[in-house]
Amino acid sequence: MSGHNKWSTIKRKKGANDAKRGKIFTKIIKEIIIAAREGGGDPDTNSRLRLAIQNAKGANMPKDNIERAIKKAVGSEADNYVETSFEGYGPNGIAIFVEALTDNNNRTVASVRSAFNKHGGKLGTNGSLSSLFERKGIFTINLEGLSPEDIELELIDAGAQDFDSDDETLTITCAKEDFGSVNRKLNELGIEPENAGLKRVPNTTKTLDLESAKKVMRFIEALEDDDDIQNVYHNLEITDELASELG
Repeated sequence: MSGHNKWSTIKRKKGANDAKRGKIFTKIIKEIIIAAREGGGDPDTNSRLRLAIQNAKGANMPKDNIERAIKKAVGSEADNYVETSFEGYGPNGIAIFVEALTDNNNRTVASVRSAFNKHGGKLGTNGSLSSLFERKGIFTINLEGLSPEDIELELIDAGAQDFDSDDETLTITCAKEDFGSVNRKLNELGIEPENAGLKRVPNTTKTLDLESAKKVMRFIEALEDDDDIQNVYHNLEITDELASELG
């Protein structure tokens, strides 16, 4: 199993508790609000909103929560969220790319800078990590009642490049340009992903000893606990030993 999938599996299991679920819902609601504000409240004509709703359903968010977020976005009292990102290095030179949605950029900048300083990291300039990460389409689907082999055969023609599975899920990776065609093929197959989106995947990963790696993961988890932060990407190799400690 790839490092990306190991970490996603660990986060999914941790997300089952109420505190983590609340933070996940907060991040998804922000995405729904900004998608609806920018492209309108009709998911049939707003692909970003349609994807956000799809991810909300995958996280088992109640329908009422989704509808309230859309109504809030298109109303006069919509929160004015803006998208921003941060790039830098964590402990032991691990590359860190942070994506945020915030209604107070000064607060978010201060919070992210504080986290980098506290954990021995260093913020860089935007674009400094552009060569280290590549944007790819990532889909996670529940395998209950499904055959991974049959799904893979269908999706290869749609542009899927890589498949990674555990006992419960199948993670599908494709080029950024093929995200729409793979998503459409899943819809044709009647499969609704638990999560789908364009993610930043490291071109190479860096392996650390266990204690150093755990220090980096504490930093990453501190960033992810910030409500303003939507995604944190890194190039730390999630070894089996590290995955066992984190799980």
